[in-house]
Amino acid sequence: MLCAAAVTEAAARNPPQDGTIVLNQQLQLGDVFAGQTLNVVDSGDQVTVQGSALGNSASGAVYNGSIIIQSDQTMQGDAVATTDITLSGDTDGVVNATTQAGGNYLAVSAYGANLTLDATQTTDNGLISATTEVGDSNARLHAGGAVGASAISNTVAVYGQTSLVSGTINQSSSALVRSFGRIESQYIPAEASVTSQAIVNAIAVNSDNSSGQDLSIAQRSFGSFIESEASANAGNAWDLAARARATANQAVLYNEGGAVVTASDQRNSSFVRASALTTAYDYGRAEAYARGAANDLTVGNNDIYVEIDNTQFNTGGVDVVATFSGTNGYDVSVGADAVGNSVTGYACSQCDGYLEAANTQTNTGNVSAVANTTVTGSNRSVITGANAVGNAASFYVSRPGN
Repeated sequence: MLCAAAVTEAAARNPPQDGTIVLNQQLQLGDVFAGQTLNVVDSGDQVTVQGSALGNSASGAVYNGSIIIQSDQTMQGDAVATTDITLSGDTDGVVNATTQAGGNYLAVSAYGANLTLDATQTTDNGLISATTEVGDSNARLHAGGAVGASAISNTVAVYGQTSLVSGTINQSSSALVRSFGRIESQYIPAEASVTSQAIVNAIAVNSDNSSGQDLSIAQRSFGSFIESEASANAGNAWDLAARARATANQAVLYNEGGAVVTASDQRNSSFVRASALTTAYDYGRAEAYARGAANDLTVGNNDIYVEIDNTQFNTGGVDVVATFSGTNGYDVSVGADAVGNSVTGYACSQCDGYLEAANTQTNTGNVSAVANTTVTGSNRSVITGANAVGNAASFYVSRPGN
C-alpha cells in the first residue's frame, strides 16, 4: 500500500523538504492463477461470482502536501483467471460473473496535494488471460445477468481532487492478452449481456475542477496478438447483447478544471482482434458490437486550456467482427469499429476554451471491420454499421455531445 500517511516514524520526524517520497519496486517471476468452477441447479436467488489473477499491485493516496512516487513493476509470468459456471434448470435471481486478469496495476489518488509520478510497468512475454463462461443448453435465467471478462497487461489509474498531477508514465508489454466471455441459455426473459475486454497498456487519469495535469506518457505493445471475444446465446431472449473491445495502447485523460498538458507516444506491432457474437431463435432486442484499436488517446478538459503533443505508430493488423444470427424477433443492432490510430482532444466551448495540438500518426497495418447479420424469420428493425479507419484525429472546443 502506498500512502503518505504511512511513512515511517523516522521519516515523519524528519520529512524531506520537498514532501513525501515513495519508492516502489515489484518483480513477479512466477505464474499467477485463479480458477473457479460452479455447478448450480435450480437456484432460487442470485448467483454472484468474482475472480481475479494479478501479478503486481500497488495503490495509495496523499492528502494535502506533496508526494513523489517512483514505481517500477515487472511481470514475467502468466496471469490467468477462469470462471466456469454451469446453471441447469431455473435460476430466479440475477447472475453476475466477473473475471479479471492483469500483469501490473498501479492506482494513486491525490486530495489537495501535488502528485509527481514516475511510473514504469513492464510485462515480458507470458500470457494475460481472463475467461468467464456461464450457463447450459437448458439454463433458464429468469432475472437475466451480466457476464464480464477483462484482461489488461499494464494499468495505471490516477485520480486528483484539488490537486496537480504531473510526471511520466511508461508502459511496455510483449505479453499475449486474451479475454473471453460467454452465456449459453435456453430462456432469458430479462436483460442479459456479455462484455469482454482485452487491453495491453491502459492509462486513466481523472481530476476535478480545481486540478490540473501535466503528464508525459509512453506505451509500447510488442506481443504477437491481443484478442477479445464475447458470445451471448439463447433460444429465447428478451434483451441480449455481446460486446467486445480489444486495444493495444489506450490512454484516457480528463480534467474538470485547470490546464491539461499531455505528451503522448504510442507504438504497436501486435495483431488486434475483437469479435462479438449474439445468437437467438426468438428475441426482443439483440445487439452485437465489437471495437478494435491499435493506439487510442483521449484528452479532455472542461475548462479553458488543453495542450496535446501526440505521436502514434502502428504496424500491427486490426480485425473486428460483429455477428448476429436469429430467426424471429423485434430489434437487431450490429456494429463493428476498427481503427489503427485514434486521438481525440477537446476543451470547454462555454468558457472560451483554447486547444493546441501537434499530431503525428502513421499506420502501416491492415484495418478491417465486418458486421454480419442473419435473420431467417421476421423482425421489426435491423441497424448495422461497419467502420474501418487507418488514422483518425478529432480536435474540438466543445464537450462530447454538444
